Amino acid sequence: MGRIIDQYIRSEQERERADKVEALAARFAERAAAHDREGSFPHENFADLHEAGYLKVTVPSEFGGDEVSLHELVTLQERLAYGDGSTALAVGWHIGQVLHLRTTRKWPDRLFGELCQAIVADGAMINTFASEATSGSPSRGGKPETTATRVDGGWLITGRKTFSTLSPILDRFVVTAYLPEEETTADFLVYKNERVSIIETWDTIGMRGTGSHDVVLDNVFASDDSRITGKGIDDGGGWMLHIPACYIGIALAARDFAVNFAQTYRPNHLQGPIAELPIVQQSIGQMEVELRTARSLLYEAAGRWDQETENRPSLRPELGLAKYVAVNNAIKVVDIAMRIVGGASLSKTLPLERYYRDVRAGLHNPPMDNTVLNTLAAAALNEQR
Repeated sequence: MGRIIDQYIRSEQERERADKVEALAARFAERAAAHDREGSFPHENFADLHEAGYLKVTVPSEFGGDEVSLHELVTLQERLAYGDGSTALAVGWHIGQVLHLRTTRKWPDRLFGELCQAIVADGAMINTFASEATSGSPSRGGKPETTATRVDGGWLITGRKTFSTLSPILDRFVVTAYLPEEETTADFLVYKNERVSIIETWDTIGMRGTGSHDVVLDNVFASDDSRITGKGIDDGGGWMLHIPACYIGIALAARDFAVNFAQTYRPNHLQGPIAELPIVQQSIGQMEVELRTARSLLYEAAGRWDQETENRPSLRPELGLAKYVAVNNAIKVVDIAMRIVGGASLSKTLPLERYYRDVRAGLHNPPMDNTVLNTLAAAALNEQR
């Protein structure tokens, strides 16, 4: 029988890309504990990702990218997170947003083309900084306190953004700002300069290597043509499946660690390894139920999003459900894995305690559980109407 992680690979080309990412993940796994302990950003991982061409996997082929599907993005992100969840989640925001821009075309063609060319040629990356301490998650509709004031030729942007993942490595990023003159909110493409400061605030229980520090903008100039209208095709937000893919990857790593432990650990009062005990086999079976259920939903949602291009906005309930089940099931899998391994699972010499901390961060990535439940309830109520 093949490995469970290979279950959704569909072609030789996908297999080749998956093998390359798997080799990267193995390398990142060797560094993960140190970055977790120090709370440091894994610059060397991103250098490796650039060299391997991973940063361009979702760039359109017309610009020299791989233009992978959402289905394949999920397979690759699972593998990367198997090695290091922080690196996978951080780079996921970049490749996910490039996929989003590719499908929605909400950026002006010139801006998007320049970004794609910079990604392919120089390893440039992108992320959107929207969260703020006072307004909370932008997914809940809070108005940003960051402001953009009109000046000749552009705008001056002032404010402070939190949860700014990838901030140590980006030379450009998107910020959301409130325009008092227009009483509206807009996005701006900003290039890092002397008026942009990174305040190293990211010191968390999990996902410690994502570099999600605060970014302070002090009258940063953005030209007229760097204002992004936000117009474009509604793609339903399918690109955000990079998030549940990451947490499933962590759960797969925990599952494999626990299964290997069960097959090799034999206390002196037993004739064989603990894998022969019915209670351990039941626990392994429970992990399989949680993983296989979550992955079925995740890949079903990704496949439908790839195929039903005209129907993508109506897929939001399914996309949200995939994230909800993936994250909550991943947490259950890591918990069960730790029960199998026992007290040793709490040791920092083993990766399970890091998986335990990292996987819980998924509860705080969008869409949040209550938002998903509300979306599903609305779909059911509208169906009856």
